Amino acid sequence: MDITIHQTFLPHDDPEAALAFYRDTLGFEVRNHVEYGGMHWITVGPVGQPGTSLVLQPPTAAPGLTDNERRTIAEMMAKGTYAAINLATKDLDGTFERLQASDAEVVQEPTEQPYGVRDCAFRDPAGNLIRIQELR
Repeated sequence: MDITIHQTFLPHDDPEAALAFYRDTLGFEVRNHVEYGGMHWITVGPVGQPGTSLVLQPPTAAPGLTDNERRTIAEMMAKGTYAAINLATKDLDGTFERLQASDAEVVQEPTEQPYGVRDCAFRDPAGNLIRIQELR
């Protein structure tokens, strides 16, 4: 089989803040931005990697959610326990410095992990955990 990762989804609750973080802070390019009924789906991805995208979606747009489920999702996003993604870079220290200088919430400074990777962690404006691993 020849299978690749094409898109993955992360929730957002503020399209302007999401754009500022993923486009302006991380340097991703915006590939699509669709608004429907006041909700925004924003597709972004790393420059030079057109086959891999991240779709920032409104978390409560899923059909069939109850009001209680919507409240739970909002609470989990506020705590930063709803969604996460791992990214990678050759320049972890430089990337960390750039993100630290922005409005990104630092969760963990660059650290050598006992499981064999060196990484750092931030939260995006929606509370999603963004771990960035160093490529060696």
